[in-house]
Amino acid sequence: MARGASRRLTIVGILVFIAVTITAVGFEGLILSRDWIFLWVILGLLALSLSDLKRWSRGIVFDWLPFFGILFVYDLARGLADNLGIHPHTSTGIDVDHALFGGDPIPTVWLQHHLYSPFHVHWYDYGIFVVYLTHFFATVIIAALLWRYAYPAFKRFRTMVLALTAAGFLTYVLFPGTPPWLAAQEGHLPYVSRVVGDMWNHDGGMLPAAALFQNGNEYVNDVAAVPSLHAAFPVLIALFFWRGAGPKLRVLLVAYPLAMAFTLVYGGEHYVFDVLLGWVYAAGVYGLVTAVEVALARRRARTVPLQPVEAPLPSPAGATM
Repeated sequence: MARGASRRLTIVGILVFIAVTITAVGFEGLILSRDWIFLWVILGLLALSLSDLKRWSRGIVFDWLPFFGILFVYDLARGLADNLGIHPHTSTGIDVDHALFGGDPIPTVWLQHHLYSPFHVHWYDYGIFVVYLTHFFATVIIAALLWRYAYPAFKRFRTMVLALTAAGFLTYVLFPGTPPWLAAQEGHLPYVSRVVGDMWNHDGGMLPAAALFQNGNEYVNDVAAVPSLHAAFPVLIALFFWRGAGPKLRVLLVAYPLAMAFTLVYGGEHYVFDVLLGWVYAAGVYGLVTAVEVALARRRARTVPLQPVEAPLPSPAGATM
């Protein structure tokens, strides 16, 4: 296909995809569940790959189905992890935040006391609502763009995302932790509002889309708070792109984890302890995967036999310049 025709076909595909997205959100609500996001991603990749449908179909089978399959199993297992009989830890986050900030009140309580009003929505409440929702889209959108335009980087990014998800899940199983909003309901903290939930109720007309293959909040685990993967993934994204980023992009790569951290602490979703631990997990996964890649590359370099260099043939007589 000629380059001009391919470009026009891609533009048409993108416009149709945008129209389908707006229609779906209008009828079903915001796409937050894993199954809806998977469908949305493969349609978006189809729009970008109309000139190469063979690569798109092969990628769905060998790249995206395993990727989302593992993440879907994580959602299922995460929802069941709080039924293993391990009592959730409530005091750990409170005690660490007390130690970090010198006593009462902890940052979540202080921020909500000074900034939050249950009867009035401030401009920054809309900001944290948007930042919080990016958790559901940022990672998969980056993965999709890497798959389309930088496939080797996609494979590295996918490995890091799955490793970070597995590390978080293992911690949820062994160390369930109560978030601030739930600790407040149980009487361990002063009143803490779940600000993002209040924003859903305030808006009223833009509710999340119901999942295709699950019922309600069947897979929700309220005590899967340590570490905060909401905080971890922005740091993983920053580390992944840092080396090749320019100064302006690096500002965004730093601002996003900080904005997410403020959102989580102010919103009552996580303690500062959970956020910091999420940052440590992201740095650890990035460093571990990178070290393994370097070790494998060195091993391959040692096993590849060196090709002998052939001496040049002598010039025929009389062929001198």
